[in-house]
Amino acid sequence: MAGVRGREAVSRYLRDLPEELTKVLRGAGRAGGKVIADEARAEVRSDLVRANITAKSAIDAEQVRVTVTVKRGFARSVGTWLEYGTDPHFISVDDSVRRGMSVGRINRAGSDEHKASLVINGKPVGTTVFHEGARPYPFLRPALDRKGDDAIGAAKQYVLSRIKGGAVVAEPEAQEGDE
Repeated sequence: MAGVRGREAVSRYLRDLPEELTKVLRGAGRAGGKVIADEARAEVRSDLVRANITAKSAIDAEQVRVTVTVKRGFARSVGTWLEYGTDPHFISVDDSVRRGMSVGRINRAGSDEHKASLVINGKPVGTTVFHEGARPYPFLRPALDRKGDDAIGAAKQYVLSRIKGGAVVAEPEAQEGDE
């Protein structure tokens, strides 16, 4: 009777394959996300926002998801203001014109809420300050629009670099700037 050798190795390979392929797909997502993040960094007008742009990957039972965003904190606020612009709003309102309303309520009704005088370049500008709003300078969505095909290509190249001869190979060495 003929004996079978290697059954344990084949079983182990097949058992570990889904996990290995999941790692490959997540790495492919990171590679594509890096392309979009790099383009967004090149386009944004703020050094603070540029330093806080990140690409993160997550995986669940159904899909690999890559999010290119600005890290939480003040940089994200600035990024949101740049991406979408701002509506005209009051920054501060003198008590004599508030009529008992908060600045937030005044802004919701077309007004604002802070009591203290606003200082710009070391000079008080008054206790009622109206900001005319800011034009949007989108950088995230245009980065995806411009580099979406390149991101898909980077993901494809990553997959091809990890699967050779029907086997999953070790991950390529991390390059400078990888997260």
